[in-house]
Order: sequence, then C-alpha cells, then structure tokens
Amino acid sequence: MSDPKSQEVTLAELEEELWDLLRDKEYAAAADILRSMRVASVERLLDRTPPGLMPVAFRLLDKDVAVEVFGNMEPSLQSDLIDGLADEHTRDLFSQLQSSTQARLVDEVPAEVAQRLLASLGHAERAAAAKVLGYPEDSVGRRMSVVPQELAPDMSAATALNIIRDVTVPAAEVDNLTVLPVGSSTHKVLGLVHLPRLVRAEPDELIEDIMEPTETVSVHADVEDTARTVVHDRVQALPVVDDAERLIGMLTVADAQLILEEEESEDTFRSGGAEPLGQPYLSTSIMQLVKSRIVWLLVLGIGAVLTVQVLDYFEDTLAAMVVLTLFVPLLTGTGGNTGNQAATTVTRAIALSQVTTRDLVRVVGREALVGLTLGVVLGSIGFIGASLVWDLGIGAVIGTTLVVICTLAASVGSVMPLIASKIGVDPAVFSNPFISTVVDALGLIVYFLIAKTILGI
Repeated sequence: MSDPKSQEVTLAELEEELWDLLRDKEYAAAADILRSMRVASVERLLDRTPPGLMPVAFRLLDKDVAVEVFGNMEPSLQSDLIDGLADEHTRDLFSQLQSSTQARLVDEVPAEVAQRLLASLGHAERAAAAKVLGYPEDSVGRRMSVVPQELAPDMSAATALNIIRDVTVPAAEVDNLTVLPVGSSTHKVLGLVHLPRLVRAEPDELIEDIMEPTETVSVHADVEDTARTVVHDRVQALPVVDDAERLIGMLTVADAQLILEEEESEDTFRSGGAEPLGQPYLSTSIMQLVKSRIVWLLVLGIGAVLTVQVLDYFEDTLAAMVVLTLFVPLLTGTGGNTGNQAATTVTRAIALSQVTTRDLVRVVGREALVGLTLGVVLGSIGFIGASLVWDLGIGAVIGTTLVVICTLAASVGSVMPLIASKIGVDPAVFSNPFISTVVDALGLIVYFLIAKTILGI
C-alpha cells in the first residue's frame, strides 16, 4: 500500500514542475504531466494553480477530463477561468454542464458573457437552463436537475429500458438516470422507479407494479431545507413540481450533498467574521480575500466602540481600584467564549432541524442553565484565586461577575441565532466575533456595577 505522505510529496513535486514548464512555455511536457494524473489529482492541482497559469493548464487537458474538471469547479472559479479561455472552448464546456450548474455559472459571469453562453446551447438545453434561471436563487428550482426521461405507469419494463438506452444526455446528467419519475398523462408525479429494480423486472412487468411511492417538493421551496430532507431521509431523488403539481425536475442526493457542503462552508466563514470565498483559497486573488473580510472588520470595529464607551463611563471606578483592570481580559474572554459556544451549538441545531423558533423559550432556558452552571464552577475558582492573591472583596467581585457573565453570555449566544432564523436571516451572520463584541460590552457593564456594589466605590 502506498504511503499517503509520499503521494503528497509526489503531487507537490509535479505541481512545481508543471508551473515551471508553463512559465517556460514548455506546453508539450506540461500536457504529458497532466495526462499522467488522475482526474481528482488534476482538480486538486488546479485548485492550487496561480490564476494567471490556470487557463493555460486547463487548455492542455484532454477534452473528457476538461469537461469533468470544469463541471466540478465552483461557479466563481468557472467564471474566472472563462475569462482566459477562447469562446469556442467555453461554449463546448458550458454545453456539458447540468442545467442547474449552468444557471449558477450564468449568475457569476457578466451579462454579455451569459448571453453568449446561453445562445450557444441547443433549443432543448437552452429551454432547460432558462427554466432554472426563472426561479429565485435560494429555491429548489434554481438547483434542480432536468428530468432525462419520464416513464408512464402502463409502460412495460422492456419498453422503459429501450427508451432509456436511446436517451441522449450530457455526461453530467447521467447519474440522474439511476432514479426515474413515473408521471400521469398530465405530468402529475405517481412514483419513482430505481434503475436496478427496473433491470431485474420481467420484460412484460408494468412500471406501475414496480414503482415506489414518493413525496414531492415545490419548485419554490427553500433549497437548503429540501437538501437536508433528501440527505436525512436517504432518498436518491426528490421530484420537483410547479404550482400545478406538474413534474418539472429532480433534486438528486448528489445535488443535495453539494448544496449542504456549500452551506456549511458559508456558515464556517461567517462564524469567523468573513464572507465565503466561493473558490479554492490559492486560486483567490489578494483583493478578493481583502473584500471577504473588510466589511466584517469595519462592522466589528464599530461594535467595539461600545466597549470603549463602557470603559470610559466607568473610568472613575477603575481609577479608584486599578486592580480591577487586570481582570478585564479574563472576564471578556470568558464571556465571549461562552457566548460563541452557545451560538455555535444552537446554529448547528437549527441547521439540522433539531430546533425551531418555536423552541426559543426552551433553548434559552437550557442555555441559561448551562451558563449558570459553568459560571458557578468558574466563579468558585475565580473567587478562591482572587481572594488568596488579593482579598475577599476582589474575590467576591470576580466570582460573582463570572457567574453573571456566563449566564448572560450563554443566553445571548442562544437567542441571537433563533432571532436571525425568525426574521429570515442566515443564523451564521450573527457570527462569533459579533456575539463577542456584544457580550464584551454587556459583561463590562455587569463587572463594574458588581464592583461598585460590593466594594462600595
């Protein structure tokens, strides 16, 4: 068995060698390297290739490999690549994509490029792409796949297999043939037929006898919620219907898994106070990285002014007992971490449909109790430590403040994602840095009020 580390070293060596060949315009040698690599390795390599060299490397790929690699790229990276490719090459690649992927790419490129891409499609493909483009960005309709073939209930298994053999679909749509919808004469969904079951059926067996019942989803439904349903219920595909309950597409499990990966990536970025990149890190320009972070830093910088204002307001309290300043980082750090833990837990529970806005009181109550328990434990340790080093008064202030801050931070951290979900905002937008800023300000107010009360200053 080969050593994964040795494989990584080999890929790294090939990467550097390929880049050197491209810079030296040794294209024949570079093409030989690319042909010797597996498709997955080519995808990883292109993810790390500098933007200026990527179009050159991509043109050297064999056509079949190029189509597969291009179809697996993020739309924003596809858009960047299009800028460096000839129109003829681009149109050929575009025609091989699923209609849902075509729609996502059209969103990324300039209007004039989008028009050229759509114009390059055949009538049927253009109609399918246009249908997908007609739905809201976060709807199932925008991410559904075109139905390659609809079966009739009175059709025999032999007839169905003959029809499937004659179906011509792009390479990206082949997986959709593993599950086929059964529709009435008015295209109402009656059930689904799995290809393995169809292959095992007797030639004269009717489709209605081997089909399985299925639920449907509205074309206007939220795509993330629907994707979670598909993955959670372990279904191969879910038929998508219009307002008249007519079949217009399918959301496959592969589509659903990709959607959830994208959503989890977005949540990860936003929980850290940045916007999603939408493409591999090393393929992202410096300016794009700056843009993904600068807005949140400005927002959080403005929020941090609250903390400064609190410190300014209690300046006399700090002057009267300078020792209180020593504990500010400890208290704000503890409060911020407690709030972040609660927010992350609740946000994940919302994403998995384990919690809804109707559970707000229960969730806040549970997190407040968790915060109180954590506060008692940490407060006891803080009381003992501060009392031994300073005096009982300081110990009482630190211990009491930790109890209150932990309870308050856990409550705030749990309620913010629920409020966001209620008003239709992504809970991840209430990111950890944002929660930390709010909790810092509230925690300092609590700290100084407790200090003034206990110490009489």
